[in-house]
Amino acid sequence: MSIGNTLLGLLESGPRHGYDLKRAFDEKFGHDRPLHYGQVYATMSRLLKNGLVDVDGIEAGGGPERKRYAITDAGITDVERWLTTPEKPEPYLQSSLYSKVVLALLTHRDAAGILDTQRSEHLRSMRILTDRKRKGDLADQLICDHALFHLEADLRWLELTAARLDKLAEAVTA
Repeated sequence: MSIGNTLLGLLESGPRHGYDLKRAFDEKFGHDRPLHYGQVYATMSRLLKNGLVDVDGIEAGGGPERKRYAITDAGITDVERWLTTPEKPEPYLQSSLYSKVVLALLTHRDAAGILDTQRSEHLRSMRILTDRKRKGDLADQLICDHALFHLEADLRWLELTAARLDKLAEAVTA
């Protein structure tokens, strides 16, 4: 996720302080990985330097001055470009799990056991996500669906690999 573009998009509804941006980000996108304040302010500093936001006002308070940021026309154009550019699909061609299975075969360890252990871990994660999805709002349901679909694809791969383990052993040890 592009944090900078996401913060810019949040600014399209009106100027906000860094604290408000962090709170909005965490509420909408940061369920599992909330932003750190330092990350917000470092990102806003970079966006300011690049002309994508302006300081709309500065308020003095009991602590440090609070800057209110507003998106610029260049920032709006940047968000529009980001939103309309498709994300590159991520093929998992360098899978750590595949490497573990092959190394287990090369070193005469229990590759089937590795696959079984991973299958159990995937199923455990799927149960947690399914429970979260059942209890969550629409945003949480969609996030969980995305993760569940990826885990289901991984499970299919685990089953296929387990079924072909003897052939894979022959291929990698030849």
